[in-house]
Amino acid sequence: MGDLQSLLDGHGLMLVFLNVLAEQAGLPIPAYPMLFVAGALSMQPNGPSIGTVLFAVIAACLIADTAWYFAGKRLGQPMLRTICRVSISPDTCIRQTQSLYLRVGPRSLIFAKLLPGAGALSTSMAGMTATPFLTFIFYDALGALVWAGAALVAGMVFSDFVDTILAAFSAFGHIALMVVLGAFALFIAWRFWMRWRLLRRSGLIPRMTVMEFEQRRAAGDKPVVVIDVRAHGAAPIERIPGSIVMEIKGPFDTLSGHDASSDFVVYCACPHEMSAAVLAERLRTAGYPNTWALAGGFDEWKRLQGTSGLPTATPDAPQQIIAH
Repeated sequence: MGDLQSLLDGHGLMLVFLNVLAEQAGLPIPAYPMLFVAGALSMQPNGPSIGTVLFAVIAACLIADTAWYFAGKRLGQPMLRTICRVSISPDTCIRQTQSLYLRVGPRSLIFAKLLPGAGALSTSMAGMTATPFLTFIFYDALGALVWAGAALVAGMVFSDFVDTILAAFSAFGHIALMVVLGAFALFIAWRFWMRWRLLRRSGLIPRMTVMEFEQRRAAGDKPVVVIDVRAHGAAPIERIPGSIVMEIKGPFDTLSGHDASSDFVVYCACPHEMSAAVLAERLRTAGYPNTWALAGGFDEWKRLQGTSGLPTATPDAPQQIIAH
């Protein structure tokens, strides 16, 4: 396999460590191809042992994930907004990861790395929810073991195929490298294009400012139905008074008691009001034409509380839970 084989044989563990560290730190550099190769090389007489590779992978994961854990613990919600802005995963997928962690807890770290865009977010959620550090380390290490073990085993099973690919790389050199880089660039461009389409589509949903929202509720001229579409779990969280808790893809059965001509305001806690806009679009399609996403979401509403001149509504209706 020529120079490529020599490089992998001589610096394979370091390459695996740095590749995994970069990916877990949030860079769009997939580590699975390198783990496939490491698994295949472990089948050769002079190849690295699986135990050594796993140690390098788990160490890289724990270093990066510990940084995400303490960033989430220190920064809280702003950290999640930062992840949402830089991630190429759809905002709705990020919201689902939050919801999963709130429901399952640190056990979700065991398989979080197998879900697109869920790794850094899950570890940040562990810090935000004050998961004990030793508990976090235990489940995170298990998650790294499951994540890396799947790729290494696949590399071992298909070692002959991986050897063929490596031989092709050595034979065609720069051409093969350009093909791989081109395919990776196309993949990244496709993911960004998909997110851009979603942002453009959600941007068509009208927004209502917090000031206008509170003015309408205080006036009482027309019923205002407030819907909370944030991720939620067993732990109680602060909500806008009178909110109905609803899943982004949940049924509308509970809304049957409300007049379809009422004003419906949906809020979340994500950039671009993405989750709120997605649910608002569903409501409009289902026959609730007066539906808005709350501009700035819960964070903006919370920030403006106590501001002079901000009207407040007095009713505090009981919350209703709409099941999945």
